[in-house]
Amino acid sequence: MVDKQGAHVIADETRAWANLLANNSAQYLQSDNGQVRLKNQLKKLITTPLINHIHVYRTNQDDSIEYFSSYNRNHNYPPISDRISEIAQLSTVQHQANHLELIVKITQAQETIGYLFIQTSLLEKQAFTDRLVYVLLAFLLFSLILAFGVAQSLFNNINQPIDSIVDELGQISRSRNYQTQLSKLPIKELDVLTVNINVLLLRVEKHINSLIEEHQHTQTKNKALEHRLSSRTDALKESNQELLSTLEKLHEFQGQLVETEKMASLGDMVAGIAHEVNTPIGLGVTASSLLADKLNEIKTAFEDKTLRSSQLKKFLNDGNENISIILRNLERAAQLISSFKKVAVDQSSVENRTFNMRDLINEVILTLSAKIQSANVIITMDCPDDLIINSKPGPINQILINLILNSIYHGFDGLEQGNISISIMNLSDQIHFNYRDDGVGIDKTMKTKIFDPFTTTKRGSGGSGLGMHLVYNLVTQALGGHISIEEENKPGVSFEITFPVELAAS
Repeated sequence: MVDKQGAHVIADETRAWANLLANNSAQYLQSDNGQVRLKNQLKKLITTPLINHIHVYRTNQDDSIEYFSSYNRNHNYPPISDRISEIAQLSTVQHQANHLELIVKITQAQETIGYLFIQTSLLEKQAFTDRLVYVLLAFLLFSLILAFGVAQSLFNNINQPIDSIVDELGQISRSRNYQTQLSKLPIKELDVLTVNINVLLLRVEKHINSLIEEHQHTQTKNKALEHRLSSRTDALKESNQELLSTLEKLHEFQGQLVETEKMASLGDMVAGIAHEVNTPIGLGVTASSLLADKLNEIKTAFEDKTLRSSQLKKFLNDGNENISIILRNLERAAQLISSFKKVAVDQSSVENRTFNMRDLINEVILTLSAKIQSANVIITMDCPDDLIINSKPGPINQILINLILNSIYHGFDGLEQGNISISIMNLSDQIHFNYRDDGVGIDKTMKTKIFDPFTTTKRGSGGSGLGMHLVYNLVTQALGGHISIEEENKPGVSFEITFPVELAAS
């Protein structure tokens, strides 16, 4: 049966059709051969399957009312008796079992010249609604199957290669065999990641071998020096010369250590990104599995003819929620991989390009999100949304990464929470960059040599002492700018960085 709202809509349509047909029938009531012409005209005008019967009655001069013409929908709807005796009762829409009935006046020059009776079906609208529901259910079922297939495919194509990278890196870390190369992957973005990791591993192996050789060489030199000092004084000049030569080589290796520091920060990001990507993908897989189970339950109930409307409604609500979870987590994983790729490419490049400064900083923060969250650090940024410049994103990336990691490893060591603020301003074709944290700060004796190589508060605990030296070199040499540390006695540390840029049209 049609619900009340549907019946109300059909009643409105019935009144509209009745008034339209009454207006068109007036001219035929007083014309010759009007009955036949009106019947033909009704067949032309009625284009909806909603109308079952039409009767047209004419009013005579003696005020009597007689049947004039009619319309029947088809042979399945045979003529019905006239409703002349029910004109007063049917002046408003009357609801019957499966249809509505109504009689309206036919007027001409504000004079009633006849009446039009109309009967409309309540079943047509219900049949159309039923067909629409079946189509929507079929479309929803197809969409759910398609979503499950896409989610399963993405899981197989993304999660498995990432697990392979994590397993291989774990084996390399345990065996310390850095000559091992990660195998190629079918996904372009992940393959770029493996290529960069392989380059990192080769450089680490080369650096370790160089340090071993240099250490052995230095030991040999020292032994020779001790022997010559004990044997004769003249060997002192020769030994001093050899020491000077060794010092020059150490300066050369300093550049290699700086480069290794860059790659070490990239390695930290690799581990963080691998951990971060696993979480949204795992949630997406869980939601997909749950959705598949619910779908099987609905399918079983449908086939057993025990499906209830409440069960279907709950399935639709749960399905929408699971699909939202899958989409959100897949978009999160794609965003993490995309940001890491951009940061990794920029970090290995010193070429100029045009970029949005705020987007660049957001990509670095997103790439380091694992370490930022584990250290319970809150980062606030004040940077114009439309600050588009032409500069070197690689050095800027490396500066940000080193400053943030320096705050996490040194500034917030032993603290439960930390805050970092980054402020960017454009002043006369120069970028003014203020970086501040509220950590433990830097001792006064360290501030004067903070940018010197091998200066660290973590000596013997993994600190190389090259992080801030690398930042200084990147600001002054790569970007042609200036960096200074604030001398105020406030909690934490503050760095002021300026470097020239070329503004690009936004």
